[in-house]
Amino acid sequence: MSKSKGNHLLRKLGLTALVAAGLTLAAGAGAYAATKMTLFVNGQKSAVEPVSMKGTTYVPLRAAAEMLGATVNYNAASSAVTITSKPVQYPAGDSGNEAVGSVNGVPITKNQLYDAMVALGGAQTMDNLIQAELINQEAKKQGIVISEQDVDAEIALIIKQFPSEADFQAALVQNGMTLEDLRRQTPMQLQIRRILEPRAKVTDEQVKQYFDANRAEYDQPEQVRASHILVATQAEADAIMKQLKAGADFAKLAKEKSIDAGSKDAGGDLGYFGKGVMIPEFEKAAFSLKVGVLGGPVKTEFGYHIIKVTDHKAAKAAKFEDKEAEIRAKLVRDKVSGLSSAWLADLKAKAQITNTIKP
Repeated sequence: MSKSKGNHLLRKLGLTALVAAGLTLAAGAGAYAATKMTLFVNGQKSAVEPVSMKGTTYVPLRAAAEMLGATVNYNAASSAVTITSKPVQYPAGDSGNEAVGSVNGVPITKNQLYDAMVALGGAQTMDNLIQAELINQEAKKQGIVISEQDVDAEIALIIKQFPSEADFQAALVQNGMTLEDLRRQTPMQLQIRRILEPRAKVTDEQVKQYFDANRAEYDQPEQVRASHILVATQAEADAIMKQLKAGADFAKLAKEKSIDAGSKDAGGDLGYFGKGVMIPEFEKAAFSLKVGVLGGPVKTEFGYHIIKVTDHKAAKAAKFEDKEAEIRAKLVRDKVSGLSSAWLADLKAKAQITNTIKP
């Protein structure tokens, strides 16, 4: 047994290093000499009790060590006590010593990788896994099944809340996520919602009050849908405009010539946008064009734009009956979100959970 392993065990036991006849002196314990004491190791009560003699309390080392999976051997000939700790059991088992990498011929093993990953975020990851399992078990108990179609519908609903697909993608990047990450997280969110929805009561009056208070949010502002081809110079823009007027395909030229990486693969399509979204020069040109008419080149800080408006939507006031279901679903989601923390805490408190990963 190495010196470091021995010290590690003594730290675990919370004892001093004075060893005599299989008993270890508990530092400062003399103050409690007249008090009956009970030994607990890792929350378990030991059958062996500490003893007090002449104001000093002695803790049974062998009992404590064996409860931690270690062995204690006393050699009378050498007057030595040997403590052997329980070997660390790695998830990879015997294959844990296999190399997963190397540096100048020195191997990096699976066990080293496991230890490093646990140190970096193992406690939080373990907590997430425990939470996911608790939710899965509760969903199964209630007969709740989330299908791929459910996930698709939820993601479509999330995307709909953004002004455009590009805004949705930007939000994913901002949160350090991919669409696949969102898909993996969505089933658990749907499970929680379906479990808690019966408790999330929303009245007709609450729905109407929310609509009246947030009417502007649901009114449709004037919008245009436009495509553009962005190039670096006036000469390039003039040449492309000449091709378009001669009958060239706008989307094809956008894919070939545009330097706007965010829209060129979509044929230059920017989707629908209202006023105040685009830079002023571009917005002024787009909102002044009729559907199907080419505009530009328009110079902005990004270069020269050739613009084509493909649709126009007039401003329209929202009607309550058109938005009622959407608002009700939103209010239910908000209530579920407010209930979820306390519900999860209660679920954890009632469950039998084992977690050996320490933060």
